[in-house]
Amino acid sequence: MTESLALSGDLHFAWIVVALIVAATSAGLLVFELTRAQGRHRGWVALTGLGALVFLCLAVLRPVRIEERGASVGARLTILLDRSRSMDLPADERKKTRRDVVNQVLPELEKRFADVRVRTLSFGMGEPTPVTGERLDAPPSLGTDLSAALEYVAGATDELPQAVVVVSDGRFDRPGAERTELALRTALGELRVPVHGVRAVTETVPDAAVASVEMAEAVVAHQPVTMKVKVRCVGGLSCDEVPVVARELHLDTPPKERASGVVRMVDGEGTVDLEVTLDRAGKRILEVAIDAPRGDDIGDNDRRLVTIDVARDRVRLLHVAGRPTYDVRALRTWLKSDASVDVVAFFILRTHDDQVQARQDELALIPFPVDELFTEHLPSFDAVILQDFDARPYGLSKHLPSLANYVREGGGLIMVGGPDAFVSGNYARTRLAEVLPIGLEGISREEAIDLGSFVPRFTKAGRYAPVLSPLQSLMGMRLPEMPGTNLVGPAREGATVLLEHPTLMAGDGAMPVLALGEYGSGRSIALTFDGAHKLLFSEFAVDAAGRAHGAFWDALLGWLMRDPRFEPAKVTAPEGCIAGMPTNLTLRAVFAEEGAKAELSVARMGTGEKVATRTVELSGDGTPTVVDIEPLDAGGYTATVRLAEQGQAAPSRYDFACEAGGLEWADPRPDVARLETIAAATGGEVVGPDDVASLPLPEAARVVAERRVRPLLPPWAWTFLAAACLGGHWITRRRAGLT
Repeated sequence: MTESLALSGDLHFAWIVVALIVAATSAGLLVFELTRAQGRHRGWVALTGLGALVFLCLAVLRPVRIEERGASVGARLTILLDRSRSMDLPADERKKTRRDVVNQVLPELEKRFADVRVRTLSFGMGEPTPVTGERLDAPPSLGTDLSAALEYVAGATDELPQAVVVVSDGRFDRPGAERTELALRTALGELRVPVHGVRAVTETVPDAAVASVEMAEAVVAHQPVTMKVKVRCVGGLSCDEVPVVARELHLDTPPKERASGVVRMVDGEGTVDLEVTLDRAGKRILEVAIDAPRGDDIGDNDRRLVTIDVARDRVRLLHVAGRPTYDVRALRTWLKSDASVDVVAFFILRTHDDQVQARQDELALIPFPVDELFTEHLPSFDAVILQDFDARPYGLSKHLPSLANYVREGGGLIMVGGPDAFVSGNYARTRLAEVLPIGLEGISREEAIDLGSFVPRFTKAGRYAPVLSPLQSLMGMRLPEMPGTNLVGPAREGATVLLEHPTLMAGDGAMPVLALGEYGSGRSIALTFDGAHKLLFSEFAVDAAGRAHGAFWDALLGWLMRDPRFEPAKVTAPEGCIAGMPTNLTLRAVFAEEGAKAELSVARMGTGEKVATRTVELSGDGTPTVVDIEPLDAGGYTATVRLAEQGQAAPSRYDFACEAGGLEWADPRPDVARLETIAAATGGEVVGPDDVASLPLPEAARVVAERRVRPLLPPWAWTFLAAACLGGHWITRRRAGLT
């Protein structure tokens, strides 16, 4: 049992302060008065006056005796283990990681605080998670928010700790390097406990790294943009000049260099501005890499992968037509009328075989610059439209491999039918035929055209595909009669057939007349008839006032340019991707039926190698579906989804990057000073991993089982004594001649 004295519990602290101030003031006035008075009764006056003041205060404060019966229990302690991505960096030149140091320290902490009730948590970004077992096995986090972890500890509903121990390398996102003490007070709130630190690392290994990559937020295709690359060398690594290169990643072709330069280092840091021009709009992955000097111990941070959203100022098209037909005229007129399209058009009015009685310079407005267009200027176009154009007479045949590579690297291609298209245009058995969504094998030039009129028929994919929904909203499921079609083979694997011939066959099914395909980083469209102008001017087009033609081509061009309006599904990686960690992809289907299934595949950029495939059942109400992917290596990846059960095999694509460490690995230096600042602000201590035994033990907590409160005297007794002393003081003052 323990006894102690205290003041009355029903009196507010403010009134206690007022009573003491009044008593002290009165005592001061009494002393001042007595120093000026004369007489032999001054001692008695002082004694009775001070006694009256004391008993008056006691009458107000009413002290009590507290008797407690209880026992002492071990103090409560919270240990916070840093599980950020930076803890997987080397702790020293022996290749031991900082996470290994944490696992080494954890048993030592348990031994040091064996008589303390310990709660161990791991923290990164967001709410901490409990640690079970003898090791820190929690997955790495992309950041280190110590403030959030302390807020969680201070806001707990159970017993609060008497101390906190943080095991970390000191590289925190919060609290920041500035105003650390204010941030700690805010995080801890009313909890006033020491925060101790254990250094997971004290030295920096030799390392050269891409510290940061900065670009303008608005990047426009075909427009140069400045990329600022910062390089840092630490740990005593000698760096004078560091070469740096920026490459754009593609699905199944090698990376394409976009810029290069040399960083001149001053005091271990340096920057260089690279001018980068990206030809394709959409989401692009850039690899920024350095040629690190010898002695670099961390190779994974020698490159950064940057995801860039490239917008289009205007869609730049190359339209090449073999003859000025109604269909050519209708398409060219629509392209010219669209302010968002910048079109370069060439029409062939005659062939080299035509026999005319005139000089060459009198028969052509300008020569057809085929070599210049398909070598020097081809990358500047977003898409190429080949409409009823024979490749052989005009020298295009030798450029077909380059045009096929252009598609695989992200370009778009539309081939429109006519007497000189597809097989009749000498495209069979060429490299370009490999990137068309339909096959051209087994068809002779003499039998490559069917002149029979027909009405195209919607496939199941065509009824659901967003790319035809604008046309269907105007015309329903009706289509005009077409004057004929080129003969083509069946659709290639992975392609989508939206319209098919009602009678002609190709392989085991109806012959496709409108097909979409994706090859490498680009897309292609095959339209085997040249009667789309009937959507603009014909008896059929009257009901929609000719608007169906523009709706049809706007959607085809939008799908070719990856406009989200025409994608059947959307894939994202909302939490990003870190190499060696599981990745969550979110899949949302636009027009999915209940119970429909999607085929999701993930391929490595550069090789096109598939690293993961999934079959996902969709909800049908637009609710996103989360797909778990096994840990991936560092690099760029492409996620492709096909809604095959609805016939929507047209893939939706999403490019994303997996970095080895990202910003967490860009600077491997520990920040011991931050740990020391936090400890000093809270009255804690910072020790090394070998000095855990020197950490102070928190005081034991006392659990009270019984508590009695008894007043020293009843209130009337204190009042009586105060009144008696006041009376005696008054009499003494009278005898001393004081008034």
